[in-house]
Amino acid sequence: MGFFDNTKTYAPIVLRYALGLVYLWFGINQLINPNNFIGYLPTFIFNSPYAVAFVYANGVFEIVAATLLMMGILVRWVAALLALHLLAITFDLGYGELAVRDFGLAVATISIWLWGEDKWCLGKKWKKKMTEN
Repeated sequence: MGFFDNTKTYAPIVLRYALGLVYLWFGINQLINPNNFIGYLPTFIFNSPYAVAFVYANGVFEIVAATLLMMGILVRWVAALLALHLLAITFDLGYGELAVRDFGLAVATISIWLWGEDKWCLGKKWKKKMTEN
């Protein structure tokens, strides 16, 4: 088990990047194909004339948040926002395979929020550099 003891320090960055890529994929796809996501909107938004604009805004939010998460900037804030966002989507979807998947992703995002910055986060490196000066 010696090898696996040495890999434990990589868990936070692997989780941050994996989830960041998932959010980034969804964000990009919302900008490319917004009509594919309109059906997942809550009814009050789905029936409004701003449904596509809402999907675009959500896509931009997810791209920015995913980028910050992968870079390790404002990790706790970004993870909290993404987790709350995904939990809201999960509860709006109701019980089903998509909601269960999204719930798992939300819980994984909550674990990033609980962990906070890891040693590879740019935010942590910037803070250290600022205290040295």
